Amino acid sequence: MEKRFRDWGTLRYLFRGIEVNMPFIRKVHLVVSHESQIPQWVDRNEVHIVLHSDIIPTEYLPTFNCNPIEMYLHRIERLDEEFLYFNDDMFPMLACRPEDFFREGKGVIGMSHHWFVSNMYRHICRNSDSLARKALGMRGSCRFLRPQHICSPLLRSECEELFGIVEKDIKESLTRIRENNNLNQYLFLDYMYLKGKIVNERQSKKHFSVGVASAKKLSEFIASPTHRLVCINDVQLKEDRYKELRETMLSAFEQKFPNQSKFEQWT
Repeated sequence: MEKRFRDWGTLRYLFRGIEVNMPFIRKVHLVVSHESQIPQWVDRNEVHIVLHSDIIPTEYLPTFNCNPIEMYLHRIERLDEEFLYFNDDMFPMLACRPEDFFREGKGVIGMSHHWFVSNMYRHICRNSDSLARKALGMRGSCRFLRPQHICSPLLRSECEELFGIVEKDIKESLTRIRENNNLNQYLFLDYMYLKGKIVNERQSKKHFSVGVASAKKLSEFIASPTHRLVCINDVQLKEDRYKELRETMLSAFEQKFPNQSKFEQWT
């Protein structure tokens, strides 16, 4: 799908948002498939580049599916015990505190229960819930867990523990393109929640889909955010609509975060 390959040009503003609003972040790891995906402006002294081949076994590469990548994030070298996983469409817009994401060795994120499976994404969410319960020796449930769709507060030791318990199931789920039998990173959050390692509290977050959000609404929110975090979700768009929104977003983000961050090479 075209939306999986186009570049909105907003990665530098994610980095600037981290520097401005999350100064407690010790290290940023950028996961990409190949060297060609690394923007030239990225300062490698400040950003740890992680190639898929650094963490994912060769037999599962190449992959065009985020789900296998998420199964191996805990293998990133020099990853802290407490780490936040961001998709590239998520941005810190207002000042955040460490306790917004972690408290007393637990992750903080909103968790909800769902009954109906209406699309592939929900199938994958249910798969992840089921395997987390299996790993803990729990009975299956008609309902399934679904964490908030925002940056995920994960514990490396819990990810490693779970992977060790259900490694065979995880490997059997891996496909190069997204399929119904996949698992996603919610597997680890569900496992943590079921173990009592999640504080069920919704993060301050706004969600936009570029399929329905107007350029004006996006621009107004970026200029004056009402929530600490935002997810601006990509969907299939006509080329002229994509170009309009991209130009609007880049202009708004540049006004919001005008100063070059330490993650960018100085020019």
